[in-house]
Amino acid sequence: MKEISHAKLLEIAEEFGTPVYVYHGEKIVNQYQRLKGAFPGVNVHLHYALKALNNINVLKLLKQQGAGLDAVSIQEVQLGLRAGYLPAEIMYTPNCVDFDEIKEAVNLGVIINIDNISTLELFGHEYGSTVPCCIRLNPHIMAGGHSHISVGHIDSKFGISIYQLRHVQRVVESHKIKVNGLHMHTGSDILDADVFLRGADLLFDAAQSFPDLEFMDFGSGFKVGYKDGDIVTDIEEMGVKIAEAFKTFCKSYGRELSLWFEPGKFIVSESGSLLVKANVIKQTTSTVFIGVNSGQNHLIRPMFYDAYHHIENISNPKANPRLYSVVGYICETDTLGYDRKIAEVREGDVLRIKNAGAYGFTMSNNYNARLRPCEVLYFKNKAHLIRKRETIEDLYRNEVEVL
Repeated sequence: MKEISHAKLLEIAEEFGTPVYVYHGEKIVNQYQRLKGAFPGVNVHLHYALKALNNINVLKLLKQQGAGLDAVSIQEVQLGLRAGYLPAEIMYTPNCVDFDEIKEAVNLGVIINIDNISTLELFGHEYGSTVPCCIRLNPHIMAGGHSHISVGHIDSKFGISIYQLRHVQRVVESHKIKVNGLHMHTGSDILDADVFLRGADLLFDAAQSFPDLEFMDFGSGFKVGYKDGDIVTDIEEMGVKIAEAFKTFCKSYGRELSLWFEPGKFIVSESGSLLVKANVIKQTTSTVFIGVNSGQNHLIRPMFYDAYHHIENISNPKANPRLYSVVGYICETDTLGYDRKIAEVREGDVLRIKNAGAYGFTMSNNYNARLRPCEVLYFKNKAHLIRKRETIEDLYRNEVEVL
């Protein structure tokens, strides 16, 4: 699939200003359909993890493709309902929330996923067999290269330990809870089908204790490429292996279940670009900095996860490359890219930060009283403004003056 051309991106920057998030709609659709078709012979449901990118237009675009949603807060549930998703199309997977939030989700009619034994007991006491739930198990499998993106290990706050399964069974039996699904999520940047299959084997064994299952949710975490030469998840190869294992399990279980995944980054990461302007070129005794009109307040992944995002000069792409460090305008260490070869940059040039579709805008903030950027969806050869740039009035809208 063709990327959005530099010329078109420059037009978008000119029309809407910088900084601006730009999402390629066709790329989002292509990634969804590619993943949907990667598991031959099984009933696959994809629940998009809207924490990655939650603009209503992106949610509607994916709903048109047949996606459900994975929501991790009651507010994300409400965003999904606002976008037109049916409650039965939304999986609610919170952690460390007050039980009143879970009760609100039950009242809204969404699918409930529980990751704590004490919460499971409260749920059973409140609803018994009248409201089914899914149970999130922690398989104690390390996945991904960073502790912040690996969530299935022994020290993770997520899920109920697989070693506590007998306790779970006792709670379920005591309260007559109908368990309609089992769930695991090991983390992000998974390359090897064996990570999924090791967790799947644990879920398959656990399933024998739950006769009312309708689905199994294997989470997600498929790795996308951030720079040339990156090793990425071979979705098609992995899909065949997982599908075969799942079909074998369904035969032993006695009926066909649905296979669920909850992709976020895989669906939207590569679709997104953050366009920023070079404010200053600053040379010190050791480094040439490009200071841009954005920073970790708009894209926190480089500072939070040590994430790599390729940066290119789309205003002067054929110039000789020079070595730069790209930094933001936030009054903190605010490096977006260190020691990068970029076509020579002049003050006023527009830079493109790639793979910014996931965990970009949704993790943005107003630190230093900076305003969040606008969002643009490029779809069917047209640029659509899908979120206005914030104004100073947005910043103090909810303040209450008492002095």
